[in-house]
Amino acid sequence: MDTQHPDLHPLFAAHLSLLKQRSDAALARGGFDHLVIPAGSLRYQFLDDRDYPFFVNPHFKHWLPVTRAPGSWIIYTPGRRPKLIYLQPADYWHVVPDSPAGYWVEHFDIVIIRQADEALAEMPKDPVRCAILGEENSALDRFVPNNPRGVLDFLHFHRFIKSEYELAMMRVASKIGTRAHRAAERAFRAGESEFGIHMAYLAAARQTENELPYTNIIALNEHGAVLHYHDLQHAPPAHKHAFLIDAGASFHGYASDITRTYAADDAGEFQALIDAVDAVQRKLGGKVRAGLDYAALHIDAHHQLAGVLAEHGFIRMSAESAVESGVSSTFFPHGLGHPIGLQVHDVAAFAADDSGRTIERPPGHPYLRLTRTIEPGAVVTIEPGLYFIDMLLARLKVAREARDIDWKRVDAFRKFGGIRIEDDVVCTTAAAENLTRDAFALLDQA
Repeated sequence: MDTQHPDLHPLFAAHLSLLKQRSDAALARGGFDHLVIPAGSLRYQFLDDRDYPFFVNPHFKHWLPVTRAPGSWIIYTPGRRPKLIYLQPADYWHVVPDSPAGYWVEHFDIVIIRQADEALAEMPKDPVRCAILGEENSALDRFVPNNPRGVLDFLHFHRFIKSEYELAMMRVASKIGTRAHRAAERAFRAGESEFGIHMAYLAAARQTENELPYTNIIALNEHGAVLHYHDLQHAPPAHKHAFLIDAGASFHGYASDITRTYAADDAGEFQALIDAVDAVQRKLGGKVRAGLDYAALHIDAHHQLAGVLAEHGFIRMSAESAVESGVSSTFFPHGLGHPIGLQVHDVAAFAADDSGRTIERPPGHPYLRLTRTIEPGAVVTIEPGLYFIDMLLARLKVAREARDIDWKRVDAFRKFGGIRIEDDVVCTTAAAENLTRDAFALLDQA
């Protein structure tokens, strides 16, 4: 298959066939006859008539690449073609969704409605026989989302494994994201503020903030030590030391999630530290294989990053001691990564199987977002980091292990904030496919 320009018609047909198989099994397990999925409804701000940005139900966009049709529904009954009830309102206040078109429409019975309550005429006769997946505000008369646990557990567990169609969507999302990352780096080198870098990113991605899969993290200097930094200073700092960007892109409902850290031209040893974290990140990404225990890979990341801390003179202890004592968690306080796909932090990250059983996080690692065993078709992020976070360093300074820290060296690196390198990696039956590195390579060849 040509992964650069795949034919989406057969890919989508195979994807839809897979969804039907999974849905048949989920409905049988739950004792339901129909799967009913609302796209979602607009939510209005408190005491106002302005709505919040609309984000489609991920179960809805799993079936078709439609993300801007609030009030629409999908109905699937085993043995029948899925039905799309498509709300295309008569409205001159807002943009009306385009008529359904593209490679997917031939697979659906499509009913156009002009008012939301017209969907009732197209619903199954008995709501009790329906598994209705969505938010409460999507309710329409007797069709109230019930989100049956057994159905969700089954669908979520298997959604962890992507179809070839889904991987094709994610490759495009990666290409858009890497293109925008390059524009953001250029803006940083040109001396732009965080706000200016953010705007350069949006322009290159050709996506608005609400179209991105998550809020960009654009952090200069010490702001890189704030793991979810979103403030966007409008004025550039007096001196630029470092730039951490965590930003992705969307394509047909699928996400990319990419992080890079850059040193200023005069940052000295900080670039060497970035290079060391990058080497660790590449090594960890290369370990993504079928049967991999992701929680074990997270612990491996701690050992490797502790080795970097020792090699670069921040700690005077072995990597094993740094991990066992919790010192490594001061510098690497978050999890190694998470599943990604229809959602940035996708579902079933802790699932042991499709029955709802879960796998606990390792003791001492409360922020790890993924513990399950990796299988071919899974897409996960690999995002190790090292940070100089004042609050965590203050705690370490009064601990017994403080004597094994070179505090003068640590203090000299606080101005850089931190380092995070993140790729989206596909587990295959052979070597892992790195969506992010491949997209950057294609961009550099152009």
